[in-house]
Amino acid sequence: MRKILLAIGVVFSMLPAMVGAAEIEVKMLNKGSDGEKMVFEPALIIANVGDTVTFLPTDKGHMAASIKKMIPDGAKKFKGKTNKKVSYVVTEEGLYGIKCTPHMANGMVAIIVVGSSYDKDSFLEGVKVSKKAKARFEKLLGEL
Repeated sequence: MRKILLAIGVVFSMLPAMVGAAEIEVKMLNKGSDGEKMVFEPALIIANVGDTVTFLPTDKGHMAASIKKMIPDGAKKFKGKTNKKVSYVVTEEGLYGIKCTPHMANGMVAIIVVGSSYDKDSFLEGVKVSKKAKARFEKLLGEL
C-alpha cells in the first residue's frame, strides 16, 4: 500500500509541470528572417522542464539532433530524420546543443536553454565543431 501511495504522490507532484508544459516550434530554414543561411529559427530556445520542442522541416534537406557532450547530465539524446518533424521533451535543466547534421559545418546549430542552472562558459569545452558552428554558438551564448 505504501508503494502505491508513493507512486500516486510522484504522479501528482509532476502534474503541474505536465499541465503547464509548453509546445515550442522551431523552423529549420535555408535562410532566416535576418538573412543568415542555414538556421534554426529561433536558434536560442528558452524552455522549461517538461516542455516539448518540435523541429519543423520548413525547408527541405534539414534535420535536428542533439550534440554529443552538449546536453545536460541525465538528458536523453535524440536524432530526427531528414525532412521529418521531430519532437523532444526536455527533462533536465541546462544547455542542449542542437545541430542539423548535413549543415553543421555551415553553422546550423541551436541551443535549448532550460532553467538557470548551467555553465555557459564551459559549454563549448572539449567539443569539436566547425568555425561557423562555434561562431554561432558563441553568438547565442552571448545573448544569455
